[in-house]
Amino acid sequence: MNGVSGAERFREVVLPHLADALSLARWLTGNAADAEDVVQDACLKAHAGIATYAGGNARAWLLAIVRHAAYGWLARNRPRNVIAVGGLADLDALGVAPDPSGTPEAALLEKADRAAIEAAIAALPLAFREVVVLRDVNGLCYREIAQMLDIPIGTVMSRLARARGSLIAELGKRP
Repeated sequence: MNGVSGAERFREVVLPHLADALSLARWLTGNAADAEDVVQDACLKAHAGIATYAGGNARAWLLAIVRHAAYGWLARNRPRNVIAVGGLADLDALGVAPDPSGTPEAALLEKADRAAIEAAIAALPLAFREVVVLRDVNGLCYREIAQMLDIPIGTVMSRLARARGSLIAELGKRP
């Protein structure tokens, strides 16, 4: 580690990406309290494995650890068929933040749009939801997602296209 302690390396590699880690964990677990538990577990794993971090995209490395920690947590704490998604705050990354200069009516419509988007994402099958969150919320590239999920890039692209198509169809049904 070239004279850099494990704690220093952890601060450099992991800490800048904690907000993204928490966001992913919230989307996978469905609430902030469970997400905090998952991220804490992931941080312990990342700290224990920091010496094996070989460089590259630190954010993708940490999110992969968070993903594995979340699935472990879900397997221990929830039935397989019940998995919720994160809150509206995570949608800010999608660029659907309200316009503070807008009217109260516009703010109300924006809130309704956010709720519809959240519900549409929640309705996606987990494999599709996961790819949408990793790409559109966390901004990972196809290659990083493929490596993280251990699937071919073509599968990432296919799942993302199908997920986006489902979101468009679902949101298009709204009056």
